[in-house]
Amino acid sequence: MLNYSIIYIISAPSGTGKSSLIKSFIKNKLLKNITISISYTTRKKRIGEKHGEHYFFISVKEFKEMIKRKFFLEYAIVFGNYYGTTYTSIKNLVSNNTSIILNIDWQGARQVKNKLPNVCSIFIIPPSIKELNNRLYLRGQDSVHVIKNRINQFYNDIKYCKEYNYLIVNDNFELTLKQLKAIIIAEQLKIKYQKNNYLLNQGYLWQE
Repeated sequence: MLNYSIIYIISAPSGTGKSSLIKSFIKNKLLKNITISISYTTRKKRIGEKHGEHYFFISVKEFKEMIKRKFFLEYAIVFGNYYGTTYTSIKNLVSNNTSIILNIDWQGARQVKNKLPNVCSIFIIPPSIKELNNRLYLRGQDSVHVIKNRINQFYNDIKYCKEYNYLIVNDNFELTLKQLKAIIIAEQLKIKYQKNNYLLNQGYLWQE
């Protein structure tokens, strides 16, 4: 069992398949001792979504009150809705040595990286604009107007991928899932974590 927690930030333009990848990763238990943090949002629930499972759905008034009381580790406005991660949700998981996946955008990623150590950031992109457009239409969640806004937002979001540690092109779902797992494992095996998790615990001499 790990005796440390790593925060994995996963960001992607809308329609890239990020949420489906994370859901599959957690559902299939590809790695132990890792979970996803549930964010708060002011957007309306979509069909099939459950409060406390997909998001904590709250009002704008409630969200703003939480901002005022400094409850959020990070928050951002995305497509007119507030999204945020609370300090409490992260603290509870870290205290159990659980690594955490944060499904957040580049705005939230910047805030988290400025406040927390042990952060690994992953940016996922679609293979092309044409494919992104197809995915947005096929998922059937948005109007033509909203889809156009999401495509326009893509050009802004993609500029921030250079701030991340890793970049994955989601051209094939199963391959992308394997690449995501490989990154998470590689991060856990870095010397800075293994030093405390294995070397020192086994009594090996360590000289700084």
